[in-house]
Amino acid sequence: MMSASKVLFFLCLSFVAGIFLESFTKIPQLFVWGILIFGVVLVCLPFLSKKIGFTAGFCILFLVLGILRMQISGFEIANDKVSQFNGKGQVVLAGPVSDEPDVRDTSQKLKVKIKNSIVLVTTKKYPEYKYLDQIKITGKLEAPVNTESFDYKNYLLKDHIYSVINFPKIELVSGKHQYNVFSYFYEKILYFKQRMSDSMHANFLPPHSLILEGIILGNNKNMTQDLRDKLNVTGLRFLTAISGVHVVILSAILISFIMFLGLGRIQAFYFSIIFIWLYIVITGFTASGIRAATMGSIFIFAGALGRQNTSSRTICLAGALMLLQNPLLLIYDIGFQLSFVACLGIIYLKPAISYLLKIIFRDKLKELLDIVSVTLTAQIFTLPLMIYNFGTISLVSPITNILILPVMPWILSFGFLFSILGAVSKFFGWIFFIPCWILMSYFLKVMDFFSQPYMAKSISNVSWIWLLLAYFTIGIITKFLNKKYSKSFL
Repeated sequence: MMSASKVLFFLCLSFVAGIFLESFTKIPQLFVWGILIFGVVLVCLPFLSKKIGFTAGFCILFLVLGILRMQISGFEIANDKVSQFNGKGQVVLAGPVSDEPDVRDTSQKLKVKIKNSIVLVTTKKYPEYKYLDQIKITGKLEAPVNTESFDYKNYLLKDHIYSVINFPKIELVSGKHQYNVFSYFYEKILYFKQRMSDSMHANFLPPHSLILEGIILGNNKNMTQDLRDKLNVTGLRFLTAISGVHVVILSAILISFIMFLGLGRIQAFYFSIIFIWLYIVITGFTASGIRAATMGSIFIFAGALGRQNTSSRTICLAGALMLLQNPLLLIYDIGFQLSFVACLGIIYLKPAISYLLKIIFRDKLKELLDIVSVTLTAQIFTLPLMIYNFGTISLVSPITNILILPVMPWILSFGFLFSILGAVSKFFGWIFFIPCWILMSYFLKVMDFFSQPYMAKSISNVSWIWLLLAYFTIGIITKFLNKKYSKSFL
């Protein structure tokens, strides 16, 4: 007889499988009804009620639920009223700026809410617009256009953006904002975030200010291409953007760091969750940030449960609930995919890696070894996805992460204190300027030393079959290590 948690695990997998199937193969309604009836029959037949057929029937029903959820999402996309005017000449639209403007070197991108739709507007850097500004737009609606190296359409699709307007005529209708409780506090958060950014740029010169802004605020829009390339080569790019992998790894490191300071495991879990959500609030409470914090919080909670199976089932439940809210994340959000496999890697592979490292180093530097094992396991599990999606592999990433991640808690601590106090008072900000500058200089020295072009390898035309084989191999190795060392770490 399967336990309730195991049954729930299979139901979640069935739901995700339904979304996956519908994403690649548009399943006819007649076929969906056939599957649904078959599932109902398995559930209702009395002679199967105490056997595996009962559970199998519910799994089929959840498979249908996943298919239908994805079909509902497709129906909403196809019937979006604004996108029906894509490519049909000039239009006039009016609505509020619904999120923080994405300001670049020479342009800015505005998310404008038009009734129940979001339109992405690209315009000149000046004049500047703010969150909740009411604007009138005159221009041509277009569907997002993909490039050879980037699926821009599906990148926007996951955020429910189906239309773009490039450099239209814009009139500011009103700068007076219509608030509700959320928008009022969100505007204050964005204002304080800007103050923090100004404090960084006023006290640090590039590239220190650009890296610090990426780490603390998740803003890497102002980085030069040279700096982006160096971060990519060294495998440190994820530290300068709000992503699921970033938050999951930081969660694991924070727990080790807080325990190193003398607090217990339960206190470490609580402090880590509080810090993560404070981090997401300060960085602007973006949709991707909320997803990352949710996965990070569930990961911390799963770690508190203690057992591998229970932890992984909790992660799967969290993933299924996030997909229930937005099924497009499964295929189109690489950050969601990476954070999920990173969690599974840390849950299943980290104990074995930690045990092997303790044998080699004889229990010395326990906290540092925990950070190293978190880094290695997360990178091993995310590597195939990174290669498949980006076609680039950093040959020095394990080394750079081992050198940088142990100091990340200090960079975050001093960086937050400096930027927050600096936004309030220059005097108090300067107290934490020196340690922050030293840590950032160390970060840049490591990045510059390991950023030679030959330290990264480009791989083109990676097949999805290779991706499946890679994860199959990783799964077999992980299972072997679990079996071999299970008495040591379970």
